[in-house]
Amino acid sequence: MKGIMGVKLGMTQVFDEEGRAIPVTVIHAEPNQVLRVRTQEQDGYEAVQLGVGAIKERKVVYAQRKDYEKRGLTPARFVREFRLAGATQLEPGQYLKVEDAFEAGDIVDVIGTSKGKGFAGVIKRWGFRRGPTTHGSKYHRRVGSLGSRTSGGGGRVHPGRKMPGRMGHRRVTTLRLRVVRVDSDRNLLLIRGAVPGPKGSLVMVRESVRNKKGAV
Repeated sequence: MKGIMGVKLGMTQVFDEEGRAIPVTVIHAEPNQVLRVRTQEQDGYEAVQLGVGAIKERKVVYAQRKDYEKRGLTPARFVREFRLAGATQLEPGQYLKVEDAFEAGDIVDVIGTSKGKGFAGVIKRWGFRRGPTTHGSKYHRRVGSLGSRTSGGGGRVHPGRKMPGRMGHRRVTTLRLRVVRVDSDRNLLLIRGAVPGPKGSLVMVRESVRNKKGAV
């Protein structure tokens, strides 16, 4: 199964056989524990539930703690579910290492939470153009006209209008990135290009769901 969770460490560069610099994002993927396997017969779909990271037992709610004890598993700090081919071949309690999931040349999708930018105006958030800068304009970085006519169902701001608001801190999926190197000794995954999220954030790496042609 090609899927694993890890922590984004940051970006660096490596060199290929021809001496060309390749920008890569380094992901530290500790062995992921298989917590639960979903099957078509029992759950209606096939998936695997992976856990990673240590957590104090007192921080796990009672029902979940008892469920872990019943199945002989160690509680995990982060739990995510992957719907991937080959998920039903895994067994609960098994550990999935980075070299088991990927190898150099694989095309992957990376899922993470983008950096939060706070409250932003329309120029920063949506790329609006600023207004006139002439003397007395008083209209430089504001939204502009918001609405339609006051008759015929108008006189209101329609849903979906691009407005100021919170920017970033959303689930983002970057498609069709290429695995450059897998360091099994240090549990590192080097992926060409940028992936969403700040340093130290949790990311999910899975086999690409799109056509493998055109990967960076």
